[in-house]
Amino acid sequence: MSYQPKSQFLHVMIERGFVAGCTDLEGLDAALLAGTVPAYIGYDATAQSLHVGHLLNIMMLRWLQKTGHKPLTLMGGGTTKVGDPSFRSDERPLLGPDQIAANIAGMKGVFAKYLTYGSGTSDALMLDNAEWLDGLNYLEFLRDIGRHFSVNRMLSFESVKSRIDREQSLSFLEFNYMILQAYDFLELNRRYGCLLQMGGSDQWGNIVNGIDLTRRVAENEIYGLTTPLLTTSDGRKMGKSSGGAIWLNSEMLSPYEFWQFWRNTTDADVERFAKLYTELPVEECARLGALEGSEINEAKIILANEVTGLCHGRKAAEAAHATAREVFEKGGVGEDLPTLTLPRSEAAEGVSIVQLIVRSGLAKSGKDAKRLIAEGGARMDDATITDPGLVVVAEALPLKLSAGRKRHAIIALEG
Repeated sequence: MSYQPKSQFLHVMIERGFVAGCTDLEGLDAALLAGTVPAYIGYDATAQSLHVGHLLNIMMLRWLQKTGHKPLTLMGGGTTKVGDPSFRSDERPLLGPDQIAANIAGMKGVFAKYLTYGSGTSDALMLDNAEWLDGLNYLEFLRDIGRHFSVNRMLSFESVKSRIDREQSLSFLEFNYMILQAYDFLELNRRYGCLLQMGGSDQWGNIVNGIDLTRRVAENEIYGLTTPLLTTSDGRKMGKSSGGAIWLNSEMLSPYEFWQFWRNTTDADVERFAKLYTELPVEECARLGALEGSEINEAKIILANEVTGLCHGRKAAEAAHATAREVFEKGGVGEDLPTLTLPRSEAAEGVSIVQLIVRSGLAKSGKDAKRLIAEGGARMDDATITDPGLVVVAEALPLKLSAGRKRHAIIALEG
């Protein structure tokens, strides 16, 4: 990147690897130097928690606030009723208002860990686009906003074009999503002086639409900044594991499992992830990434402690680390491991080992569990399981199940 920004926020973003694209880097840099810049990222309420795939953008908002600017976290109470079609092969299932409200409530708790909300100059604001979208008059909206959009241009955006090229249905409802997101940017600029939208690079077309609309309607200059779409060094989508999404709410994924996800980072990703997901100095991130042999494992523990400390608090990170030491170094049963509790009535009749492996999250299906056993990767209390027909009865509980060397769960008895 030839242009060297002068603002602290852009310097941090570029140095730590957050930036994939910017609509006007010099213009944004000047705005950041001129005063406090309100900036937003939008989140549709499609689940009860955010996951690791959202963490890159949450860290951007955190750095924005740390460098003196104002984060706006926009909940998609309105746009969730439509669904973002970006780079999807099918239409999102439509959610009712009660489910959307419950999902928003779950997501709000995540942001409070990373941002300071309040009424100060750089305090974050929690907003919901249902405030201005739910009451829109359709004919007025078409006349005042819809006339600024070219269907030809909208069809050229990659997120839409990819669906059409694959001859996959794109409903008119979904096609309206990009207009609504553009309108969000305009409304945030009008109401809160918002000058910047940030998001993943798959949102580039939607962001540009909002900039163009705001320029046409309000004659204001605003900006867009996108992050790279991250995959791990072995090609997996960031935020996914064999057990499913890595959620940021402790009710959906225990702090220990969250910690273990980061502890299992591949060697090649340590430096990059430390720069993106922690606040360690860049020089320290580079030092950790350069370690080899057994020392790189210590670097992964530091990474796991730092990321977990931000998301769940230092005490939770320390407890997760202590549990890992208990399990791996001493062969014990850590108190913080994920636990499957069986009712006494069920345990009295006996439960198959294959069922327990699946229900504890160590395998996705019975077929996967049987394969794990056949390959010698399943253990019960550190003894290899060889019989997929094994039945576990109440008298054997509690016990520890393991899948490979790094994934464990406790099977306990109710009461």
